[in-house]
Amino acid sequence: MSQSTPGRFLTAALYKFVDLPDFAALRGPLLDFCVAQRVKGTLLLAEEGINGTIAGPPEGVRAVLSRLRADTRMADLTHKESWTDAPPFYRMKVRLKREIVTLGVPGIAPTRMAGTYVKPEDWNRLIEDPDVVVVDVRNDYEVAIGSFQGAIDPLTRSFSELPQWVERESAPGGRLAGKPRVAMFCTGGIRCEKSTALLRARGFDEVYHLEGGILKYLETVPAEQSRWQGECFVFDERVAVGPGLAPGSHELCRSCRRPLSQKDIASALFVRGVSCPHCHDRTDEARKRNLMERQRQVELARQRQQAHIGAKMMPR
Repeated sequence: MSQSTPGRFLTAALYKFVDLPDFAALRGPLLDFCVAQRVKGTLLLAEEGINGTIAGPPEGVRAVLSRLRADTRMADLTHKESWTDAPPFYRMKVRLKREIVTLGVPGIAPTRMAGTYVKPEDWNRLIEDPDVVVVDVRNDYEVAIGSFQGAIDPLTRSFSELPQWVERESAPGGRLAGKPRVAMFCTGGIRCEKSTALLRARGFDEVYHLEGGILKYLETVPAEQSRWQGECFVFDERVAVGPGLAPGSHELCRSCRRPLSQKDIASALFVRGVSCPHCHDRTDEARKRNLMERQRQVELARQRQQAHIGAKMMPR
C-alpha cells in the first residue's frame, strides 16, 4: 500500500547495533509502554543493540520510536515504514537475546568492525567490478527467489552457518582465498553489518556492504538500471517485493514458512495452509491434521469477515 493511500496500521521495521550493557533493564518499561500505546510486534534486545518490527496506530508506533530515540544511544535509530488495513501482529513481545541476529561467533562487534557502507546508487558500479567478490548472506530459500546478477549463494540454511562457509572458502582454492575485495548484501542491512564485521575480524581489509539492504536498493534504483533479478523475500505479510517495493507474486507456506512460486502453488503437493512441495514429506500426519483444522478456522473467519489470530505471518 502506498504512502498516498495509507492503511489504518503503521508498521515499522528497525534495528541498530549499539552498546546496551543495561539491555535487560530496558525490557519491562519498553514492553509496558508499547502495550499502553496499543502497539504490537516483536522487539529483540541484546548487549549489541535492538532489532524488530512493530505495528499499530500511527500515533502509537511513532510514540514508541520517539521513546527509543530519547535514549541518546539510539538517537539516530532509523526505521522502514509500510501500511496495512489489518493488524499484522496480535501480541507484543520484548525478548532478551545474546545477539539481535544470531551469528554465533564471540567478539564480533559491528559498531566497531563493520565494513564500508555503499549507497544504493553506487552499488551497481561496485558489483560490476570483476575484482570484487559479491556474496549474498541471506538463507538459501531467500536467495532462491531473487538475487543480484553474479552474486555467490553460500547455500546456508541459517545465518549462523555463514562463519563455516567463510572459513571453507578462505582456504586455498576457495572463492575468498587471497582476501579479495568483498561486497556483501542482505534484505535490510542487519546481516550485512555483522557479516562484514566477521570478515574484517578474519583479516579482510576491503569489505563493503549495501547500505539499507536490498529493500533500499529496490526503492531507490530505477527498474531499468537495476541489477536485481527476481523478487526479494520479506518477513511480513507481503512475502516478497520487486522493483519499487511493489508486491511480488510469491505466497507463504504456513507450515514451513518458505516463499512459494506460482509453480509451487500449482503443484499437486501443495495444500493451502498445510504443506507445500518443500515440506510435504517432512510434515507428520498429526501436524497436518492440526494445520488443516487451523486452515478451516481461517477460512470460516474470512467468510465472516473476522480476523483470525495466526492468519498473518508473525515476525522472525
